[in-house]
Amino acid sequence: MRKYLVVFLAIGIALLLAGCAQQEKAPDEKEVQLTILTGGAAGTYYPIGGAMATAINDYAKGVKATAVTSGASVTNARKIGEKEAELALLQNDVAYYAYEGLEMFKDNPVKNIRGIATLYPEVIQIVTLKESGIKSVYDLKGKRVAVGAPGSGTAVDALQILKAAGIDESNANIEYRNFKEVADGLKDKTIDAGFIVAGVPTAAVSDVASVRDVMIVEVPDEIYQKLSQDYKFYVQYTIPAGTYKGQDEDVKTVAVLAMLATREDMPEDIIYEVTKAIFEHRDVLVAAHKRAEDITLETALDGMSIPLHPGAEKYYKEKGLI
Repeated sequence: MRKYLVVFLAIGIALLLAGCAQQEKAPDEKEVQLTILTGGAAGTYYPIGGAMATAINDYAKGVKATAVTSGASVTNARKIGEKEAELALLQNDVAYYAYEGLEMFKDNPVKNIRGIATLYPEVIQIVTLKESGIKSVYDLKGKRVAVGAPGSGTAVDALQILKAAGIDESNANIEYRNFKEVADGLKDKTIDAGFIVAGVPTAAVSDVASVRDVMIVEVPDEIYQKLSQDYKFYVQYTIPAGTYKGQDEDVKTVAVLAMLATREDMPEDIIYEVTKAIFEHRDVLVAAHKRAEDITLETALDGMSIPLHPGAEKYYKEKGLI
């Protein structure tokens, strides 16, 4: 009898230990994996997205995130629409175009895109070499100008600004290049100027400034006034002197806003945890890139151009922002 009792006790202990092991494993089984779409490695989205992934992995309950490079705003909006990712960084104007089915999304709107937060100004930087003689936007007429990758948010912004200055493909040599290609083109002088839309400082511009004397072309008030009549996303922005090597004066330009977006079908609790991790551990983002200093809870809803996800809304209500 005692022998059977020992056997039963052994079996009982084994089952108890197995149950404990299953309980310890349960959180991992329920862990949600998220992909954060960023941009090219030379831009600002990539380091910011990587820092967001770190904050989420360290502080969001039941969530793990991985930041990946991508084609940035337009590509990211489309991938959200196709459910190829859960989170994406993009411009607030592109998000609006996607949701409303305008511009590059006129034949394929992205109705399932939802906002989490606006982040920092996406500054339109028209970069040239000091030796080019280009002093203003109007001087781009007749020049070789790179306007961003084909179909990108940067290209849309660039073409809108050029149009406001009376410049198009009929009176300028317009090329479509990504940030790295713009930097390479300026370094080897195969282009006269290039548009880069990103937070400042931007790695691609700093890269050129390390080997060439660069200049950021001013976008004057009258161009901003023309833009603001048709597009409500632009704001005026001043790039402080010293942002780039050899930039001795402030430069007036325009900007849109970077934002973090998600899909409508993402669970409320997951997006709540993501939002909370990002804003309550903002120091992780700031340590990764200076631009993250502009990411604040107080400005998280400024320029929100699409419907807010309920998970983000829940967090903002807790903080008294809504």
